[in-house]
Amino acid sequence: MDAPSDAFLWVKALHIIAVVCWFAALFYLPRLFVYHAMSEDAVSHERFQVMERKLYRGIMWPAMVATLITAHFLVDWGDATRHYHDAIWFYLKVSLVGLLVIYHLFCGYYRKKLMLDAHYKSHKFWRYFNEMPTLILFAVVILVVVKPQF
Repeated sequence: MDAPSDAFLWVKALHIIAVVCWFAALFYLPRLFVYHAMSEDAVSHERFQVMERKLYRGIMWPAMVATLITAHFLVDWGDATRHYHDAIWFYLKVSLVGLLVIYHLFCGYYRKKLMLDAHYKSHKFWRYFNEMPTLILFAVVILVVVKPQF
């Protein structure tokens, strides 16, 4: 196997940075939903709206887009030597990333619902909702690192 090019390594580094930023936001936004649902006063409600909006628009969206773009280039460049498209683990990983994108979009939907009614769902719901990206992260990391043969 040939050594990866410098460009490939730079894109890989950017991909890892984007994934870390995206997951940080995916972990934190639902946690804000927990606190938002527990808030009782208008000042707190407004503060959480601002925090959620800035996190969702300013960090989550750019990080997700950067993750998906860099992933595309990594697969495009790396598939010539690593045969990703022949491996079931790769399709499972792509499916899980698809679920993560859907989760991301649900976060945006729920953010708008919370703007109208902070008690739209209970803080317990948001605590469970907050665990979904953790489960996906575990599965994706195992698939990428172990590359299990099915």
